[in-house]
Amino acid sequence: MPATIPTLLLWLLAALLGLSLGSFLNVVITRLPVMLMRGWRAEARAALSLEPEASPRFDLLRPSSMCPRCEAPIAWRHNLPLFGWLWLRGRCAHCHKPISVQYPLVELAGGLFTLAVLALQGPTLEAAFILGACLTLLALAVIDLRLQILPDILTLPLLWAGLLYHLLFQPLGLPDAVLGAMLGYLALWGFHGLFQRLTGKRGMGHGDFKLLAALGAWFGWPYLPLLLVLSAAGGALFGLVAQALDPRRRGQPMPFGPWLALAGWIMLLAGEPLMALYLQWIA
Repeated sequence: MPATIPTLLLWLLAALLGLSLGSFLNVVITRLPVMLMRGWRAEARAALSLEPEASPRFDLLRPSSMCPRCEAPIAWRHNLPLFGWLWLRGRCAHCHKPISVQYPLVELAGGLFTLAVLALQGPTLEAAFILGACLTLLALAVIDLRLQILPDILTLPLLWAGLLYHLLFQPLGLPDAVLGAMLGYLALWGFHGLFQRLTGKRGMGHGDFKLLAALGAWFGWPYLPLLLVLSAAGGALFGLVAQALDPRRRGQPMPFGPWLALAGWIMLLAGEPLMALYLQWIA
């Protein structure tokens, strides 16, 4: 019994930490694109020698949490990760308009990723790196679903973190990781160029190139074919189902980042046994 209580406490703390990290990810997902847009607009005005726009502070800390519809401040008790949304039954306490289900889902995903990584890796520094990668992929996936952009401010640190992970924990795999980053970028860049030459259309954005490069840095070049198989299969299946349910989606652009993120999650949590099965199937 004495050993059970600390174990349960560890799992409870991990779940609360994961929910809190998911809540912070919601802030990143909703505010980072606005911050980038404001920065781009400020750079454009500076290039045109125009006066800078006067605007209130807007970043990941200010202003405080508010309803995106009526802009009423959110009370601390309503801002508790997951539980606040359940308490309010998915509606704003002031205007009673629905609150996007994105918020509780991202918070729940943060909790589940934290528990999964803890179960697989234990409370170690290596686990912290893997959890950081999972959460960064979650933020990128949701941003790409909402706006079809993959910000460099997230993809590039993810790439460098993958190389640092190998340097610290798997130094013998560092050359494969460097080559994985290079080949990951070049693979989608080449596909994009060929697709554009054949069809005259853009097949994907440069953010997808950088995201696959980041995954290549995390897993090394031998994992790139499996990453592409998983992401392409997930994207194709989703596209077919979406078009069957809503024919108006045919011919519409679809973000590829979420499916790269899905492949990344699978490999982060179950990469080695899945790679063994893949190689066995290929053989």
